Amino acid sequence: MTTTTPTLTYGSYLRLDRLLALQHPVAERPGTDEALFIAVHQVHELWFRQLLTELAAARDRMLAGQPRGARLVLHRCREIERALLTTIELLDTMAPPAFLDFRDALGSASGAQSAQFLEVELLSGPADPERLEGLDWLTPAEHARLRRRMHEPNLWDAFLTVLATAGHQVLTADQRRAALVAVVRDAGGSELFDLAEALLEHDQGWALWRARHVLVVERQIGRRPGSGGSSGAAHLADLARGRFYPELWEFRSRL
Repeated sequence: MTTTTPTLTYGSYLRLDRLLALQHPVAERPGTDEALFIAVHQVHELWFRQLLTELAAARDRMLAGQPRGARLVLHRCREIERALLTTIELLDTMAPPAFLDFRDALGSASGAQSAQFLEVELLSGPADPERLEGLDWLTPAEHARLRRRMHEPNLWDAFLTVLATAGHQVLTADQRRAALVAVVRDAGGSELFDLAEALLEHDQGWALWRARHVLVVERQIGRRPGSGGSSGAAHLADLARGRFYPELWEFRSRL
């Protein structure tokens, strides 16, 4: 008997039957606003997954002594962050009453419960060892993944490895500042400077998304408490002030 290999189609390749079946509004009267809300957050998770893939590749290339390759990957990360920024702006098309129509139905669900969002931050730069405490909403698999990220080299570790390999001292903050100043002033060190700027672009892109998220929340719920028990926009604004690579911002005052 001859068996026929199924023809690969656009829909089967992308698993569209499964993908498009993943939107399940929970409000009593589902509307287009809740459908948009779901789609925006699902798209975010898809981009977060790709961003994690690219950030890990950038780190691994730095650790392998390939700063140029890492820089090119980081440029792609910055474009992904532009896409995230455009995606979250779609939520501004919802009128506040439309969001409130289904907000209560979300219960304790909160965007702060995105394990991949936390994973991006752990992979990007140094993290507080207590960052994962009290996150009882994590699944065992998510918790294990985040623990692994906490203990593996992050992008800042990899960048310092590149600087050290190039002959710079990086053990103290003063040494690192001196190294960064030297890299900027060295005409032959443009590859290292370009890599530092690519890291800064990633940091800036993430910070811009965080700041834009604050505005989205303020526009939708004002000063109300956030979902999941947070303090809402005020809490998000505090988080948005953080940076992955403060030393890349601060050394400019030494130039």
